[in-house]
Amino acid sequence: MDRPSAPSPRFSGGSPGKTRRADAARKRVDVGDWVGGVRVSGFMGIMLGLVVLAAFVLVPTIGTYVEQRQQIAALEQAVEATHDDVAELEAERERWRDESYITAQARERLYYMRPGEVVYLIADDVPGGILAPEQEPVSDDVEETRTDWMTQFLRSVTEAGLARSVTSG
Repeated sequence: MDRPSAPSPRFSGGSPGKTRRADAARKRVDVGDWVGGVRVSGFMGIMLGLVVLAAFVLVPTIGTYVEQRQQIAALEQAVEATHDDVAELEAERERWRDESYITAQARERLYYMRPGEVVYLIADDVPGGILAPEQEPVSDDVEETRTDWMTQFLRSVTEAGLARSVTSG
């Protein structure tokens, strides 16, 4: 068998300094040579132009599409809310078709009564939990008003005294 006489210095463990420099030289790429080596054919130029043209045409169209989808979603929500309102109004209309409901509403809202009935109105018949909570306690800190109350008071009195009153004729 033939055996190689001597291993090549490129693959051998020759001097470490030389192989490192050779690797660094291979890794360095001259950008000018690389750009100069790129060939632009007519077909590639036409395809690149079509891609740019498609981007200019499609980007506004996609924006319009997204905007219209947002409008459609908002309108669908509005339609759904309107359907809910219609359902509530139809239910209320059905309640008003019942004579006992009409009678109850006339008694509660208008205080109507049948001849011979005696109606008793009770003051403060609302439970305490339904009433509005009490006012917050007054603070001990003195606060300065933003306007001069005396000037406002005098202006109010002056305007009230100078106002023309309407007389019925």
